Amino acid sequence: MVSAHTDKPPYPIASVDNALQTLQLVKETGSVRVADVSQTLGVARSSAHRLLAMLAYRGYVRQDPDSKAYLAGPALVELGLAVVRNMDVRQSARPLMERVVAETGETTSLVLLDGAKVLFVDCVEGTRSLRVASRTGLMMEAHCTAAGKSMLALMRFEQLRALYPEDELPQMTGNSLSSFSDLEGELTQVRRLGYATNVLESEEDMCAVAVALSSQSGMPIASISVAGPASRLSRERLRQVADFLAGAAAEYDAVGTH
Repeated sequence: MVSAHTDKPPYPIASVDNALQTLQLVKETGSVRVADVSQTLGVARSSAHRLLAMLAYRGYVRQDPDSKAYLAGPALVELGLAVVRNMDVRQSARPLMERVVAETGETTSLVLLDGAKVLFVDCVEGTRSLRVASRTGLMMEAHCTAAGKSMLALMRFEQLRALYPEDELPQMTGNSLSSFSDLEGELTQVRRLGYATNVLESEEDMCAVAVALSSQSGMPIASISVAGPASRLSRERLRQVADFLAGAAAEYDAVGTH
């Protein structure tokens, strides 16, 4: 749990503090259960359940119907997106994205990791008549996207397992990774290559390649993803784009994260 940035107020409101700590827990772990909130806050399970129910009512969390765990809700995502629109990474990455589009002709996106999902926060559309449209504001399963896998590859096993407590993973297409062990194997390859690919894993007719933008500590800040029709982005072409993208991203890391 992140520590406080200021002194504790003289008249703290426990209910507000509990709600904020719960949202922080969701942010750090990707998903929480009633027992997690109860243990973290030191409150009864019934109190934790009521707290989560109220946050769900206001849209700040949502309950997964299968696992019953609570994830970030649409209100929290919208709040994060509003902040992201003014983040330095969005502004500093824009010239890099424009350069990538000028070189490849394909749609290039800036993507953030949000729990076990990715959030597309900016886009420069490709110059081809047949191209991938902007996905700004869209959320997808991280393990089904090149951008998501590029950022997940920078995480420690414990962080990764917290995001994916179940062995079975949801699929977006028949080509999506379907198990945690498959994801581990894929991320090992991403670390070896320095980039991640998406071959028909999020959409049946689309491929993508991505590299992560990392902080000085090695943690993912965002990812730059290049996407296009599968008919144009063969595996060989993906490797060519990845080489250019990796070089451009390395230059960004050298000047953009200090």
